[in-house]
Amino acid sequence: MANPTAAMLVIGDEILSGRTRDSNMHFLAGELTRHGIRLMEARVVADDHGAIVASVNALRARYDHVFTSGGIGPTHDDITADAIAAAFGVSISHRADAMALLQAHYDRAGLEFNEARQRMARIPEGASLIDNPVSTAPGFTMGNVHVMAGVPKIFEAMVASVLPKLTGGAPLLSQNLQVQRGEGEIAAEFGKLAAEFPDLSMGSYPFIRNGAHGTNLVIRGTDPARIDAAMSQLVRLFG
Repeated sequence: MANPTAAMLVIGDEILSGRTRDSNMHFLAGELTRHGIRLMEARVVADDHGAIVASVNALRARYDHVFTSGGIGPTHDDITADAIAAAFGVSISHRADAMALLQAHYDRAGLEFNEARQRMARIPEGASLIDNPVSTAPGFTMGNVHVMAGVPKIFEAMVASVLPKLTGGAPLLSQNLQVQRGEGEIAAEFGKLAAEFPDLSMGSYPFIRNGAHGTNLVIRGTDPARIDAAMSQLVRLFG
């Protein structure tokens, strides 16, 4: 059985403007790999309602899971929840359980649970909440779309809440060989080897170190015996 697939949608003007460096995609990719889910695509869109709706609908139709980050905070430009509701054609409102969680959180902190903070309790109809042990304000899952905060520490906590509930596949394994030769020198033989192992993914990643060209050759798959066999041939070719 093939491993489940996933996509990520990063939402936020601050990412596209260069003001904020995204780390969530890197974190999610590693966690999904360990869980046996293949991250197949990642997109970044602005805080634009139409762009979010279009991207969510395209990705959720193509992949088993979609993970979003960003746009579920208390300010006017946090529009992700509304866009998800529109994508699924459902209503959105302040949900009682989310309101109760946040009310208790702000009561403990001695802070006013004002209108802006109440925005974080607006959840599309039919969604299930994603636990947020860091700052309480929940994410939510709607169908196969998992909607999470953009703040890395909170995003990571939400991923930890969601992943155990998802069916994964065999862990995605990898081995690599570093060679002190440029890609152009090894491309032909490496391509032939990849054709011999169509069940594995093989990639080459060039680097320059101390003025010399080299290449990292990476073999990925779910069958350790097949990876070992391919790696043995790779070492004979270039080791």
